Amino acid sequence: MAKVKTAFYCQNCGTQYAKWQGQCNACREWNTIVEELIVKEDKPGWKAPTGEVKKAPKPLRITEIDSATEIRMDTGDGELNRVLGGGLVPGSLTLLGGEPGIGKSTLLLQISLKLPFRTLYVSGEESQKQIKMRAERITAQADNCYILTETKTQNIFKQIEAIDPEVVIIDSIQTLHSDYIESSAGSISQIRETTAELIKFAKESNVPVILIGHITKDGAIAGPKILEHMVDTVLQFEGDRNHVYRILRALKNRFGSTAELGIYEMLGNGLREVANPSEILISHKEEELSGTAIATTMEGMRPLMVEIQALVSTAVYGTPQRSTTGYNAKRLNMLLAVLEKRAGFRLGAKDVFLNITGGINVDDPAIDLAVVAAILSSNEDIPVGKGYCFAGEIGLSGEVRPVNRVEQRILEAEKLGFSTIFVSKYSKISLKNTLIDIKQVARIEDVAGYLFG
Repeated sequence: MAKVKTAFYCQNCGTQYAKWQGQCNACREWNTIVEELIVKEDKPGWKAPTGEVKKAPKPLRITEIDSATEIRMDTGDGELNRVLGGGLVPGSLTLLGGEPGIGKSTLLLQISLKLPFRTLYVSGEESQKQIKMRAERITAQADNCYILTETKTQNIFKQIEAIDPEVVIIDSIQTLHSDYIESSAGSISQIRETTAELIKFAKESNVPVILIGHITKDGAIAGPKILEHMVDTVLQFEGDRNHVYRILRALKNRFGSTAELGIYEMLGNGLREVANPSEILISHKEEELSGTAIATTMEGMRPLMVEIQALVSTAVYGTPQRSTTGYNAKRLNMLLAVLEKRAGFRLGAKDVFLNITGGINVDDPAIDLAVVAAILSSNEDIPVGKGYCFAGEIGLSGEVRPVNRVEQRILEAEKLGFSTIFVSKYSKISLKNTLIDIKQVARIEDVAGYLFG
């Protein structure tokens, strides 16, 4: 047995100290440094099967390296495949984080039941009967899914050797502990040690591992920041428990883009993939109302139609209010200044409230034109035409600037039945024989004159 040592770790950022102190010098948080007992034995957590000899890697010229595309494992879930970049990569480690009760366990259990591969679902939080009850509610039974309730990594690896799974899911990394570290589960040293053992297993056996991670009250994944550096992919599962829609996005992805987005709807029988996100982002109303406009935005390679709602009213108090939901408040102030200075609309003494429906945050400058149209519509109390949509960025001089992937936005608007789309006059468009009317405008005044006479 090695000598018992103690170390002090910050529970927020993972910085190690020789002695206790009140404030962490790295993250400036107070009362986050705790003492942990450490007993490190020189034993491997994962032993490769006998008979396998791993050769030491040798340096290769960059021209000699095979650049063939890595093999992807289809998860059976189109939204997850899109966010991952095409599917699971063998030997990769994926970390999924999100609020408590948002549906992380439901999502991964649902995927493990649909996977055509032999899957081991390890839970340290629920019993096998609890998982069985959820599985019966989600989908039909699957013979490829094995359920294990265990928290000790040494026992988990014994079951892995017996079952030989093709995919391993851990729920959650904060519940695991290793015999080689004498500290409680969820501590900095335990999270780092158990993750390192799982990485060694994944890389040597070429089996993908998916981890569920808890998050802090600030929304960051609990544990040391090094956890996010160690894994290959970090996914964030977002949404409000009071709403049925969930958004899956990649914060880090070594095998694909981090700009893609997956959308799910929470139902009684699990999570439903939303193939057409515009259905949840556009309100269905019978009568035309002022203050609403439809914008085309891009999330990665996927075009979305979002509804912008604006309310302009006379300020009751001395200072006008500027409030936004899902949109940058500073950009709203900039657009209001442009409307007043360049287009002559007097909005300085009026309250302006802006909302993007569907509960999503959009930072695409291409929705500027729709924001301006919604504000002017509410100010004039004249509704924007039902078949109109917008794709344009507004400059400080009041000009409508071109945006990227404008043709893809136009085709998405046409597919959803819109009759007219407003884009910049300077956009390069090569589309022909489109059913949608493409209005190319140069300035804000041109749009206002066309919409409100």
